[in-house]
Amino acid sequence: MHFSEYVNEWLYGEDGYYKNFKTIGKGGDFYTAVSASSFFGASIANYFYSLLKEGKANRDGWLIEIGAHQGYLLCDMIQWLYTCDPALIKTLKFGIVERQKEVQKVQLSYIKERFGDDIEITHFNDVSEVKAQYAFVVANEIFDAFPCELIKDEKIASVVDGEISWEEASSKILMWAKTHRLTQGEIAVGYEDFAENISKGIKKCDFISFDYGEKYVRNDFSIRVYKEHEVFPLFDEELVLSESYKRDDITYDVNFGHVVEAFCAKGFTEVDYETQARALIRFGLIEILEKFAKQTTQEKYIREADKIKTLISPTIMGDRFKLVHFRK
Repeated sequence: MHFSEYVNEWLYGEDGYYKNFKTIGKGGDFYTAVSASSFFGASIANYFYSLLKEGKANRDGWLIEIGAHQGYLLCDMIQWLYTCDPALIKTLKFGIVERQKEVQKVQLSYIKERFGDDIEITHFNDVSEVKAQYAFVVANEIFDAFPCELIKDEKIASVVDGEISWEEASSKILMWAKTHRLTQGEIAVGYEDFAENISKGIKKCDFISFDYGEKYVRNDFSIRVYKEHEVFPLFDEELVLSESYKRDDITYDVNFGHVVEAFCAKGFTEVDYETQARALIRFGLIEILEKFAKQTTQEKYIREADKIKTLISPTIMGDRFKLVHFRK
């Protein structure tokens, strides 16, 4: 099968990697900005609140997260919005796009734990189900979880009996590669449909996402497997695909140039593209931390400040992760 089909089965097929709920954080399978600090969500919500105050977003619109995992990020955002303006919790509608029923149950349980019955969540199995006049949509680390094709010397990868082989690429793929000056690397599959489905269902939209990657073609393979907290490049001799298949996470660096191209073709405008550090500071992260400092002990402040370093330090997440913001 084509490599993209193989990855799709690996991640989302029957008994696929994402079919079973994964623990995030230092003790889990992976570590994200959400698990690093609740101030990540507060900063995004603070930016959303600024759009509301400026009249660029609707107070009776939707706040939607795509791929919410346990629900930490959405809850952190709701908590901060309540702090800014309690009335917003009554006027806004909240949604999660999540196809896995088991994960939906975990999310609802956590949200009830945080807010009791005060917050109502609407679940959508797919983003194409969302119909709204306005929505502020957040997706953290989603673009690296799309299937991809691998191209090298005008050939694409396929997988036979757990081994990678190469075959002639279609004219469509070769044209894309030529247009983007790609000689080898990953070509994400599904960005165009994803952007189209959001655009079709949401009349006015702010879409924000954080992920790791760059806004250019690297002409190298970044695809890798995370196995028991070790990183193995896909073509590492020590990696046995059949052993990692559906058991370990597989990912690659996002080509944000491709993401921008896909969204702009569906009626969106690129508002911002910048490092996570610059974005979070612009969103008000430091001011939020200063407010927290006035309400807590020195010990708790130092603990939170250390967590925030993970988000904005250039050598950790600050520069490697990027924000992209589209508006329609």
